[in-house]
Amino acid sequence: MKRVVIIGAGPAGLTAAHEILSRSKDYEVVVLEETGEIGGISRTVRHNGNRMDIGGHRFFSKDPRVSDWWEKMMPTQGAPTFDDKRLGRTMPLAEGGPDPEKEDRVMLVRHRVSRIYYLRKFFDYPISLKVKTLKNLGARRTLVGGFSYLKSMCVKRPEDSLENFYINRFGKSLYSMFFEGYTEKLWGRHPSQIAADWGAQRVKGLSVTAILKDMFARAFGKKDRKVETSLIEQFYYPKFGPGQLWETAAAEVEKMGGTLLMEARVTAVRIEGNRVVSVSYMKDGRKEELTGDEFISSMPVKDLILGMEGDEPDFEVKRIAGGLPYRDFVTVGLLVPRLNLKNDTDMKTLANIVPDCWIYVQDTDVKLGRIQIFNNWSPYLVEDPEKTVWIGLEYFCDEGDDFWNMSDEACIAFAADELERMGIIRASDVIDAHREKVKKAYPAYFDTYYEIDRVIDYLNTLENLYCVGRNGQHRYNNMDHSMATAFLAADNILAGVRDKANIWAVNTDQEYHEEKNDG
Repeated sequence: MKRVVIIGAGPAGLTAAHEILSRSKDYEVVVLEETGEIGGISRTVRHNGNRMDIGGHRFFSKDPRVSDWWEKMMPTQGAPTFDDKRLGRTMPLAEGGPDPEKEDRVMLVRHRVSRIYYLRKFFDYPISLKVKTLKNLGARRTLVGGFSYLKSMCVKRPEDSLENFYINRFGKSLYSMFFEGYTEKLWGRHPSQIAADWGAQRVKGLSVTAILKDMFARAFGKKDRKVETSLIEQFYYPKFGPGQLWETAAAEVEKMGGTLLMEARVTAVRIEGNRVVSVSYMKDGRKEELTGDEFISSMPVKDLILGMEGDEPDFEVKRIAGGLPYRDFVTVGLLVPRLNLKNDTDMKTLANIVPDCWIYVQDTDVKLGRIQIFNNWSPYLVEDPEKTVWIGLEYFCDEGDDFWNMSDEACIAFAADELERMGIIRASDVIDAHREKVKKAYPAYFDTYYEIDRVIDYLNTLENLYCVGRNGQHRYNNMDHSMATAFLAADNILAGVRDKANIWAVNTDQEYHEEKNDG
């Protein structure tokens, strides 16, 4: 029996393990996970009866293979009962499915609501051209934004930076209001220093023109309109958060005979010729070595390359890999009795809180990037959703910087103070709190990223190594794209295909990408 060694028990690693074991009896599968938790950045964190979704994960995909896999792993809910207070405004897409009040292993159907908080006012995200939007902006900003957009239609900039990418689609004025400050918070770099590749992946097809087309299509009741992914209105969501699905997948992998080694940190990858022959890992204070026939890696490219031993890559490949940048992430969970935000929408919500899943914070006088309202992702994430609101405050930082190194107490106090200054809560109302750190949450598109093709070319020379997932490819993939790379890696291994071009091609076309910074 051949052995497949998989590094990482996140979406990519677990999908690959499940695919290989469910389709062939000829392989032994061993998954090595550095932490003690399943799901990577898609995990669900439990704290005192409440649950946190790290980064926010909408289950939506235009890839039927991904959607079908989700449905098999966790069925979609049927029609909810009207007295189901927890589900509030949930609208089903599938009849006859499991009742989420009676079943735990179920996908809810949720409404996508994400808005921008700017000038202490709410704006639709993506930005819409409603009367309310124009009123919030004021006459002067509206006129300047309109003329700026018209100019961008006539004079196109070379798309050699993320800044120019946005300006070409929205005009300089709207870019300055709704993209510049937030993007700099996210990456710690000005958009003029970031490659346009990130925009091409995250907002494909989205522009003022796309928004106008969608708006008119809605107005005239056109049902078969093509909708850009950033304009999608509904999505699936596991009852107890994304980690529930990956914990289910991990259990299925073990049921089929796979081995999951938790808290097993890979420290070295041994290369002989054009093959990987083994990996070394630390577990329980001891160094172990595991040989294999096929290797699938979702660990950061930087760590993978710098950890290679034996026939090592050359100096230039190491230099480029060593310089690949990442952005780290902190979520502060706050439990409060209420938000000082009025629900001025027509959407019914439990306890009449605002209906947003995310609130994007554009104002640059606070460090806060986004606010998650966990009640709206799934009320089952909250122990008492009728009396409390459980929110996640998302901060982007670098491992080792002043914000990262704050104590839990200081970070929580800082976050609560920012929300109070924004008029969203009273810091004295906080009932409970929790801080969660995530290393290498976002592969970044600057520094030696511009030379990454040389690293990819080298990795492709290792015939039995398949790089998958967000960090495995140093690409800001969403969960469904990470899964797609895993499907293809499994396909290639089972078919004996050594060419990796199909795996690296995932999420490089101009057809689709979800806008959310998912996590």
